[in-house]
Formats: sequence, C-alpha cells, structure tokens
Amino acid sequence: MRYSLWASTLVLASAAATTTSLSDICTSAYAKKALPVDQLQGVTVDPSSISTSLVTNFTASSIFYPTTTFDYCNVTFAYSHDGIEGDIVHVQYWLPAPAQFKNRYVSTGGGGWYINSGTQSIPTGVIVGGVGGLTDGGSGNFDAAFSSVALLENGTINWQATYMFGYQAQHELAVLGKALTRNIYNVPSSEKIYSYYQGCSEGGRGGWSQVQRFPEQFDGVVAGAPAFRWAQQQTNHLTGNVIEKTLDYYPPSCELEKIMNMTVASCDPLDGKTDGIVSRSDLCLKNLSWDSILGASYSCDAVTGSAYVSATPAQTGNVSAKAIEVVKAFWKGLHDSDGKRVYFNYQPGSTFDDLVSAYDSTTDSWNLDISSLGGTWVGLFIDILQESNIPSLDGVTYDTLKEWIVLSQKKYGDILQTTYPDLSDFQAAGGKVIHVHGEQDYSIPTASSVRYWNSVREVMFPNKSYKEGAAAVDDFYRLFLIPGVGHCATNDYQSGAPWPQTTLQTLIGWVENGTAPATLAGSGEIEIICRWPLRPLWTSNGKKFQCVYDQESIDSFSYDLDAYKLPVY
Repeated sequence: MRYSLWASTLVLASAAATTTSLSDICTSAYAKKALPVDQLQGVTVDPSSISTSLVTNFTASSIFYPTTTFDYCNVTFAYSHDGIEGDIVHVQYWLPAPAQFKNRYVSTGGGGWYINSGTQSIPTGVIVGGVGGLTDGGSGNFDAAFSSVALLENGTINWQATYMFGYQAQHELAVLGKALTRNIYNVPSSEKIYSYYQGCSEGGRGGWSQVQRFPEQFDGVVAGAPAFRWAQQQTNHLTGNVIEKTLDYYPPSCELEKIMNMTVASCDPLDGKTDGIVSRSDLCLKNLSWDSILGASYSCDAVTGSAYVSATPAQTGNVSAKAIEVVKAFWKGLHDSDGKRVYFNYQPGSTFDDLVSAYDSTTDSWNLDISSLGGTWVGLFIDILQESNIPSLDGVTYDTLKEWIVLSQKKYGDILQTTYPDLSDFQAAGGKVIHVHGEQDYSIPTASSVRYWNSVREVMFPNKSYKEGAAAVDDFYRLFLIPGVGHCATNDYQSGAPWPQTTLQTLIGWVENGTAPATLAGSGEIEIICRWPLRPLWTSNGKKFQCVYDQESIDSFSYDLDAYKLPVY
C-alpha cells in the first residue's frame, strides 16, 4: 500500500506540537508515516522495511570532522526499482534531536569499491545539525563492495549495479533523504532545507557525479581527492608494476622508504621553511640531487605481518641505481611506445604504494606484487571474470595499459569518468563546491584534480585569460591542495602536515552566509591552506606565510595527454 505524501504531512503536522524530543520521532510508526513513498518515479519504497534505533552518547571521531558526542536516531529502510526482479536498495539516515536540527541534509560517500564509508562519514550530518545519509547502492548490505556484485556471471556485466554505483544511488539517496528530512521535522514547504554532500576518493567522485548530472541536487559539495577517470585512474595503479617488470627490479620496501625520506628532506625547504612538510612539490624534481640519494645507506627493522601489512625482514643496504631508475620512470608517468603521455603520476614526496613489492622468505628475494586496485579493475571490467586480481602481467606492456584505458573509457566513460566540465547549470542553481586534494596523495594523482579544475575553467570561460578564468571559477568552485597530506588522510611521514577538519562547516558558511573561503583553515604551523592556483610560500626566514601566484608551479601541474585523439577532461 502506498501512503500519499499529503496524508503523511497531515499526520506529522498534528504531531508536531508534541514532538519535542529525539525519542518522540525515533519510532518505526512515526518514521513510517514520514516515508517519502511518492518521491521518485519508478521507485517503490517498502514501508514494512522501516526500522529505527535510538543511540545515545555516541562519540564520532574522524579527520573529516571534530570529535563530537551526540544522540541520534538511526532510520533505515529499503526500496526497489519497478520492473527489475530481485532489486533492493537499503538506505540509512541518522537524525539529530529536534532541538539540534538546523534545516540541513547531508549525503555521504564511500571509498575504493565501497559506495559508503559507514559510521566514519555519516556522523558529519548530525554534527552540523542535519540529517546524515548513506546507501548500499543495491549491493546487498551496507558492508558490501560494488566489486562483489559487479558481474552477474563471468562475461556478464551487472549494468544496474554499475549505474547505481556510478551516480544513480547517490541521486536517489539524496532525493529520498531530503524528503524524509522535511517530513520527519515537519518543515513547511515555504522553508528551505539546505542539502550538502561530503566524500573523499570514490566519495569525492560520487559528489562530482551529482554536481554534473543533477545540478539542483545539492547546495554545496565537499569533494576530496576525487577518483576521476576510472579508466585511467584504476589502470594506472598497474603502471608501477609494469615499470618494475620492464626494468626487472623490485625495490625492497626499506629502499623505497629511504628514497622517499630523502626526497622529503630535500624538497621540504623549497617553500621557504624547513618544517618536515613538502608544500611545494612542484619545485621538487628540478632541485632533487640524485647523486646524494645514490648509495645512501638504509636500515629498517623487521615488521610482523598482520591483516593489513605484509611481514618483512630486517633490511640493510644502499640505494641502488636500479631503484633510482624505477622511481624516475614512476614519477615520469605512463607513456606509450611512441613516447606519448598516457597519464601522470604522483607528486614527489608521496609514498610509493604502487611500487610495493612482495618479500619471499623462501628465496629471500623481492618480487612482483600486482596492485589489487588496478588488477581488480582489469579482472572485472576488462577480462569480465570473477577474480580479485589478475594472475600475472606476462606480456603486459605500457601499450597494453594504454589499450586497457582506451577500452575502459569507451565502455564505461558515461558512468565512471565523471569529468564533464560544463558546470553552468550547477552555477546557475547557486551551488558551491570545495574541492580538496593532498599534495602527497599516493593513490590518486594530485594533478588529476588540477586537470579537472582547469578543464572547467577552459570550457566555461574560454574567452578569459587564465587569471580572469580562475576568478570566474572562484564564484562557485574552489580547489585547495593540502601540503604534505596523503590520500584522504594525514601522513605518518609528514606528521605536521595540516588537515582542514571543518571543511563542511566552511562550505555551509559559503552557501548560507555568502562567506566565500579565500583559504581553508589548516592545523599546526600551517594554519592556512592556499586556494589554487595560488601556492604557499614562507618569507622572512620562515616567519611570514603567504599565498603567491607562480606560473612555473601552475605549468608543472599541466600535462599534455597526447596519447589520445579526444580531449581528456
């Protein structure tokens, strides 16, 4: 039986006078009356699936928001798409107490192959006085990865699951979530409910999927290190492996760590201050002394293996010429056999996660360890086989990687590339985006975000100069590169690196009060994070900080992907 939205509103209106506490609204009966059953054409919400749970004194802790203790009501329900046999999608919403509700709704995204980040992300909605939401995307449950349902059988793509992961599930989560929020708190139609999104990595890409396809969906989006261009991004994780195999050298983990630490030490002062943080990775390579790195001694203690870390023996040695050759090729990025650039790689100072090799205790040797991020993509979406990684890289060349990328782009581009650059409709709707990316990201190249920002500038404002176009983009979209920070997290090797923990609150200030952020609030000694294209610089012997325009820096993040005949936005 379908309940009409009008009838639900009447029931809620009559209860509004007595609904003053979280326990009042946290019942299955109340939530069922508030279900947005008629909100989406072709979607049937299942009233019998509703469940509520009152949680008190919950402490939420994450780098993405300040640690906070609060009470909330967990509301979950399921819906299905009409005409699709066996289809079921679960959504979850955390409701703040009515006294803390500030007419806000916040969707949250996931990471890797997951469409949500569970209890790590959803609290951000309640913390800012809104309803927080997440979805399982139809994968079966909130803990299931998209990769687990990507194929129906060997040779058969699950296109419904792929479209849901690509963009549709987040759209439906937000539409249902905003309507549920209005109904639960009895917000009259004359009052606005501000809607936001926050996510990093795959979650960052998920946010952009909404901005580009549904321009009126959100008033504001925080997109961190977005996994743009799945064709390039996922396949590129195999570039380091192919370099190692081509050069027939698999660096021990301690050797790579030594090169990384020496790179950080060498590049640290280039921003005008020695503080253990690489703030100007763009100046790094041309100032790096390979002669001082060659032959440098390294020593590492043995590491006991765990579920997340492979066991390694105690290591001593000296940095070899072969290791330097591998790292130079890695930083150069993927090129085809004609020398044309296929993609770019990570900034100097980042860790070498894509070059990790496997230690074989039987032979006391280091061997190829195929990246599961790249291998899973190729196994599932190129080979279309139920495999968690490809078994080998025999016969795989740089040209093979290019062929896989081109095939992926053709086959899945409309779903997972997520780089449509004309955001005119989003701008016209009044939407705002704060886009952040760690400068020492080891999983998604920092240049990836700069390229998309620049594509937006060129496409939307083609007749303006670079600076004029940058100012025009600033009206609704601002990019911040975070010095020393890794992938959606702080960096153990650059522990003093800043982190903008209250970015969502900054976005809310921009959307609701018109306070556009010239900078982001950092932490530690770096209290200010510069807005691209401005770059950080310390003067007066490291005592005065400023954000400066540096054309050479801008140019260093710009790459000619001449291996393609079509534009790569």
